[in-house]
Amino acid sequence: MNAQAAATEPKFRIRARHTDTTVTVYQAYRPEIGRAAARTGRFPSAWKRDRMTWVKPSFLWMMYRCGWGTKEDQETVLAVEITREGFEWALRHACLSHYVPALHPDPAAWKRELARSPARVQWDPERDLRHAPLPYRSLQLGLAGEAAARFADEWTVGIEDVTPLTREVHALVRAGEEERAKALLPRERPYPVADEVLAHLRA
Repeated sequence: MNAQAAATEPKFRIRARHTDTTVTVYQAYRPEIGRAAARTGRFPSAWKRDRMTWVKPSFLWMMYRCGWGTKEDQETVLAVEITREGFEWALRHACLSHYVPALHPDPAAWKRELARSPARVQWDPERDLRHAPLPYRSLQLGLAGEAAARFADEWTVGIEDVTPLTREVHALVRAGEEERAKALLPRERPYPVADEVLAHLRA
């Protein structure tokens, strides 16, 4: 995306690789979890369903978060294809991860909503190839309890180890070949979702 397009991009919009029935999100794990998940297409028993798990539709934001797969316990990068039905269920049942006066009556009401919500959302600045922040936001979706179990056992339809792609793109960035790096990035498009699904999540 060039500078002019970035300047006109809506601040809050989901951009993702998606099909008519699925959406791809990214995660990074230590190798014994990530490789096992990619090999079998399911998360292994070492993957804790009682912990919150965060998924990111943005490949570049995942690269920023895991340092191109160089951070400890984030060396294996996964592309997890989940159903759009599940993804939108999580959005409908999510609460913002921080208090916003325009969306919540008061901090106590927000805390109550947060405590009972199986998912939470935060919007962080999208990143470019050099990890510099962009003027629009990228969705991060946290899944806990029922949402985490559904993610692992019902919504996930495919898991791919994209660590080789991560390393290839990173090498090109380090070599200053950003156009070649951009050509390898997953194609992320605006995700079509009804306004009412995100109305309670736009800060």
